[in-house]
Amino acid sequence: MNSRKIAIIATLSGLSVATNYALISLPNIKLMDLIVFVSGFCFGPMVGALTGIIPWTVYGTLNPQGFSLPVWLATMLSESIYGLAGALVRRSISPGDLKGSKWWFNLSIFFGFLSVFLTFAYDLMTNFVFGYFSNSNVIFSVVFGFVTFGLVHMISNAFFFGVGCVPLINALLKVTRSEGSDVSEK
Repeated sequence: MNSRKIAIIATLSGLSVATNYALISLPNIKLMDLIVFVSGFCFGPMVGALTGIIPWTVYGTLNPQGFSLPVWLATMLSESIYGLAGALVRRSISPGDLKGSKWWFNLSIFFGFLSVFLTFAYDLMTNFVFGYFSNSNVIFSVVFGFVTFGLVHMISNAFFFGVGCVPLINALLKVTRSEGSDVSEK
């Protein structure tokens, strides 16, 4: 891993933490998932996974809503799924496909729907861990978590991914390529 990738991880991780604190009053409405997904798409699975794990080490530890070690570990690992998924999607979608208006709408819809599935997996894992380690009924925790927070999380992510993936990917790749770097190379 070169110093430019480390700088990108640090910058995107800092952006994730900052946006989480900025949106703290809106439960489960966060830009972090989008940032992590795009980091995986643009810079590969290692950068994507680390950009998912590192912000949770900060945000999960210094979370005004409290700290729980099992939930903290589950959120760190679950968040990395977004970065890994971004890297997998990159194998099928070339950054060149994101530049024309011909594909922009279709890809935006695709990214929005993909985020619903990724968010479902994230919420399923984290709600399961919360229920198990809080000595609650696991099924109740999963169902209650989806009804109260999961739906909001999925809808907001569908919006953020649908509106934000294409422009954010294009912007990140343009900035990193204009510096003459190879950070967008997997």
